[in-house]
Amino acid sequence: MLDELRARGERTSKKRIARLMREHGISARFSRKWRHASAAPTTGPHQANVLDRKFEVQTPNRAWASDITYIKTWEGWLYLAVVIDLFSRRVVGWSMRHDMQVDITLGALSMALGQRPVEAGNLLAHSDRGSQYTSRDYQLMLRENGLTCSMSGRGNCWDNAVSESFFATLKRELVYRQSWPTRDDAARAIHEYVEVFYNRQRRHSTLGGISPAEFERRHEQNLSQAA
Repeated sequence: MLDELRARGERTSKKRIARLMREHGISARFSRKWRHASAAPTTGPHQANVLDRKFEVQTPNRAWASDITYIKTWEGWLYLAVVIDLFSRRVVGWSMRHDMQVDITLGALSMALGQRPVEAGNLLAHSDRGSQYTSRDYQLMLRENGLTCSMSGRGNCWDNAVSESFFATLKRELVYRQSWPTRDDAARAIHEYVEVFYNRQRRHSTLGGISPAEFERRHEQNLSQAA
């Protein structure tokens, strides 16, 4: 909130915002306790944790983080798989399905590969050890596109903390605020949240108070000026 107000030219401080919120009965929303969503057991060989919690990346398309979560609808669960570029925290690929079969991870990775320029051998694809990521089809897609596989330690959510943080934010700011009669209703809302708000408008403290899209734009501008 502080970054947004200052960006609009308002002179304020955290203390003043806190005082005004108290006076008007406004309280912040807090995350619910995290629970691991990808409960599918590992069915294939896991890979080493090459990323090793090095979440600060200096160049786009050098390290992506992937994971799966679930959203409740009146029809049943809607599952969401995402791919996040660790450089800008931008969600570069996502897929939503009514089940957790490997197609959901293939869909998210395909979208990311279709949108981003990737140099074979220079991109690390990190995930947990869920069966969707250890599957033959997913591993084959990584190899065919020259991506290096990295996997979290067994049952260690902190090894994929960026993905977990995104899911916590998504649920706090969207999912827990409403309910959806159908999976399609939820899917449309999530698509708009990710592409319109999260990637292009939401300010990230990790990025210095700007959005992922703006962070990437400034990076490209700096490269152009330095050339």
